[in-house]
Amino acid sequence: MIIRPDPDAPGLTRAVTARDHTGAAQEIRVVEERPLTIYLNSQEIVTAMTIGDHPEWLAIGYLANQGMLLPEDQITGTDFDEDLETVVVRTARATNYEEKLKKKTRTSGCAVGTVFGDVMEGLEGLTLPATPVRTSDLYALAQKINTSPSLYLNAGAIHGTVLCKAAEPLVYMEDVGRHNAVDKIAGWMRTEGIDPADKLLYTTGRLTSEMVIKTALMGIPALASRSGFTAWGVELARQTGLTLIGRMRGQRFLCLSGEERLVYDADLASVPEENRKSRRKGAGDD
Repeated sequence: MIIRPDPDAPGLTRAVTARDHTGAAQEIRVVEERPLTIYLNSQEIVTAMTIGDHPEWLAIGYLANQGMLLPEDQITGTDFDEDLETVVVRTARATNYEEKLKKKTRTSGCAVGTVFGDVMEGLEGLTLPATPVRTSDLYALAQKINTSPSLYLNAGAIHGTVLCKAAEPLVYMEDVGRHNAVDKIAGWMRTEGIDPADKLLYTTGRLTSEMVIKTALMGIPALASRSGFTAWGVELARQTGLTLIGRMRGQRFLCLSGEERLVYDADLASVPEENRKSRRKGAGDD
C-alpha cells in the first residue's frame, strides 16, 4: 500500500485499565477522538470529530465532497494548527457559503456526518465510467484488507475505507466516522492528482446515501463493503451508474447496482468460505 494504518502511531490510541467479566484487570487500547474545525479561507465550515491523523487531507476532501472546493480551484495553502485544532484551506478564488451553511442535513454516518442541502446538485447529469469489476479482484482485496494491521484490530470502535485498483489496496484510511475516512482519501486524491476512473472504494460500514454520494462525486465507479445497503443508497447508485457491492462474506456478495459490469472470473473453489455469523470487521459493520 502507498498509505496504510499505523496502529502504533502516537496520539491515535490510549491505554486504559478495564475490568473484565470475572473482575480481573486488563489494559486495553481505546481510540482517541478529538474535534477538528475546518475553515475555507476566512469562513468556518464545520467541526468534525476525528482521530486526528491527516487533517489537511480530511479538510480538502470534505470541502471537495461538499461542492465548496471546485475542481478548478487553485489551493494556495493548507494550514493546520494542532493547538487550536483547526485547519484552514486557502484558495485563489474568493468564497462565501453563508447561505449553503444554513442547510445542513445530519446523516446516518457514525460520529454524526453532515452534508449540505444542495449536495445532490452535483449528481445531476453525472455518469460514472463503466469500469469492469472482476470477482477475483474482490476476493483478493477482501483477504488483503481484512488481514492488514489496523487501528481496528488494535483498538476497535473505528471504520476503515480503502482506495483500490484491481486487486491492490492503495490507500487505507481509518476514522471514528467512515465519512471522515472517505474524505481523507478524497483529499489525498485531489492533492496527488489521482485518476479515479479505474479505482474501487472498499468500506467497512453500511452502503448509505452519504457513502454513495461521496464515492460518485469523487468519480470512483465502484463501491464495496462487508456490510449492507440502504434503499436510498441503492437508488442513487443506480442513478449514477455506480457499481454497488455489499454483504461480502467469504465466497458471497450481493450486487445491487452495476451488475452488468461484473466479470465472474474467480475460481470459487480457491476462495475460503466464511461462517455467516462471523463479523471479522464487526466494529465497522454498523
